[in-house]
Amino acid sequence: MAIRYLLGHDMRSVEPASPTETVLDHLRRVQHRPGTKEGCAEGDCGACTVVIGDLQDCALRYRAVNACIQFVGTLQGKQLITVEDLPSADGSLHPVQQAMVDAHGSQCGFCTPGIVMSLFAQYRNASMYDAQSIRDALAGNLCRCTGYGPILSAAEIALKDRLPDQFDIRAGETIAQLQALADEAADTPGYFAPRSGDELAALYRAHPTATLVAGGTDVGLWVTKQHRQLDPVISLAEVADLQTIHETASEIVIGAGVTYAQLLPVVAPHWPDFAEIIRRLGSAQIRNVATLGGNIANGSPIGDGAPCLIALGATLMLRQGDASREMPLQDFFLAYGKQDRRPGEFVEAIRLPKPQAGWVFRAYKISKRFDQDISALLGAFHIKLEDGRVADSRIVFGGMAAVPKRALMVEAALRGQFWNAATIDTAATFLAQDYQPIGDMRASAGYRGKVAANLLRKCFIELSDPAAETRVALAGRRSHG
Repeated sequence: MAIRYLLGHDMRSVEPASPTETVLDHLRRVQHRPGTKEGCAEGDCGACTVVIGDLQDCALRYRAVNACIQFVGTLQGKQLITVEDLPSADGSLHPVQQAMVDAHGSQCGFCTPGIVMSLFAQYRNASMYDAQSIRDALAGNLCRCTGYGPILSAAEIALKDRLPDQFDIRAGETIAQLQALADEAADTPGYFAPRSGDELAALYRAHPTATLVAGGTDVGLWVTKQHRQLDPVISLAEVADLQTIHETASEIVIGAGVTYAQLLPVVAPHWPDFAEIIRRLGSAQIRNVATLGGNIANGSPIGDGAPCLIALGATLMLRQGDASREMPLQDFFLAYGKQDRRPGEFVEAIRLPKPQAGWVFRAYKISKRFDQDISALLGAFHIKLEDGRVADSRIVFGGMAAVPKRALMVEAALRGQFWNAATIDTAATFLAQDYQPIGDMRASAGYRGKVAANLLRKCFIELSDPAAETRVALAGRRSHG
């Protein structure tokens, strides 16, 4: 009854202490790998960053992840790479490590191993790079000593003249080792890892009180911060049915297990603003494992995915045993922490209509920090204009209520009216009837109400004058790189 995986290039067979033993604890306490640090224990600081290698179409794929919120069971059949694995057999540093030394990219050193691992993942994956992709790769690694100038210089040094490393040289060996594990499933008490939707449905019907975990970016905090004992756990990470994306001429059907990293290039050609919201969602480490279905199923009122999906008219597909049902996504969220999901029922997929003629989409995220921050407010606007009038609209805010919610009174005030400043000002007054926002550490109620009205005006300005400069924060951010 064990989990089998590669640690670097060496096979490991382990029995986790519990279904929710984290990869970070396992590395430090069992494998005696202290290079991986614990900082925040919630997937924010990046000090615990490791790289996971797995097989995709018989080729190796490498992803940076946060070890502090990943459970050991997710390692089954994969390769786990830590900072200790990077030097060559003769002790010479990996090019990423050497670049950090040459550019003086470290001071206190606590966060450095995680930064090195994020850059290593970029080194493995980036056939091409630019300043923005480097910043995206490092957004999940917080450094308070060196500042990012020397670290960015190190990234450019390492990526500019990328040379084969030991992982290139041993790729064939690694592929063969992982292929030998391909048919094995995680086998440890209290932890189930079904491979198909049918198997998942049967397991969840038999264990309706089990905790479903996909990327662990939310559930992991129940363990590390709330110290909850979760047993049994059903992992969705290996359910192939949930990890598919099907496109037709009229819609995109997104499996609930599709990660945000996988989703981003799919939505970008159709809704660039939705793609930008996803790019700012968490960090590369989070987007590599966080799933669209998990974000919806947990029902966060400040989840960034749901407002965009509701505005775009998405429907939700759920399954309980052999029975399936479908509903508009906006009807799934009932109250804070409560969704229309029955015992033993899970989110199977999200059905997203493709763009239709006359409709335009805009989305804006307001947060204290531009990257990797929880939204104080997110506004999604789907507007249909005909002959200068608002033919229809779907306007949704996250962070304004206990659930992501449409602004139905605002929509009614817009319908049939001329698309002008007077109409917008009138419609904005109805926000107070649609929402009664709360005040918290991220924003006061008054701030949220005022900013929601201003986002409506921002949408009006952008659609009325495409040349208007309304995204100064993003433009200013990019002007420095």
